[in-house]
Amino acid sequence: MRFVDSHAHLADPAFDLDRNDVIARARAAGAAAVVAIGESLAAAARAREVATANPGFVFFTAGVHPHDAASFDPVNDPIAIRTEVAQGAVAIGECGLDYHYDHTPRELQRRAFAAQLALSSETGRPVVVHTREAEDDTAAMVREAGAAGIGGVLHCFTGSHALAHAALESGWYISFSGIVTFKKWIDDDLLRLVPDDKLLVESDSPYLAPVPDRGKRNEPAWVARTVERVALARGVYAETVGEQCAANAVKLFGLSSSIVHLPSEFST
Repeated sequence: MRFVDSHAHLADPAFDLDRNDVIARARAAGAAAVVAIGESLAAAARAREVATANPGFVFFTAGVHPHDAASFDPVNDPIAIRTEVAQGAVAIGECGLDYHYDHTPRELQRRAFAAQLALSSETGRPVVVHTREAEDDTAAMVREAGAAGIGGVLHCFTGSHALAHAALESGWYISFSGIVTFKKWIDDDLLRLVPDDKLLVESDSPYLAPVPDRGKRNEPAWVARTVERVALARGVYAETVGEQCAANAVKLFGLSSSIVHLPSEFST
């Protein structure tokens, strides 16, 4: 099986003691690449260092998470994100809206999200979007972004079919995590709803380890289990899902297609 982990917090301190081993296990499990998420400017700088140490395998993003949107500086933070893009960041984010925890007032979340969508338009990089219990506002902002030619992904998706349709109709991707292996997961129809060419998989590590290791520190190698679960729901081979998701990640993030030896049907 080959796959791309489209969303891993690989620069998280949880990996400081064995990051090289974690990367080696990901390679051994079939990972062709890992996208290391910069959910803050500090995390983006660390993710860039990890990517620099693992060229052609680890790629990185830069943005400000909605939990931290209260501290988003509309002048200096976009400058810092542009600098990370100039140094190779493949996407803007993780950004978005989180009305579950409401760590930041919703108006400020929307302001920071809108600013990062504007950066996506300016830089040509896609956005990596976190959304939780903010479906109406997320759908509205995604539709507006899609109409403006901005691309992106709703990561770790557990939302409604309506929100999925809003994203897909805007040309966006949808990514699934180890949550789909949990006993509480009951929406296989959602796993079948996403077209082949808009499907991604992720670890969201060190969080959300899939069954049978739920509760442990997650890592990119275990994306293989998510691939298997998605494949089961879709009634296809896991290898097919893994290759398709890898091709989709290459296209969305503009990765070098040489990182995955894709069959010809996935190489367009």
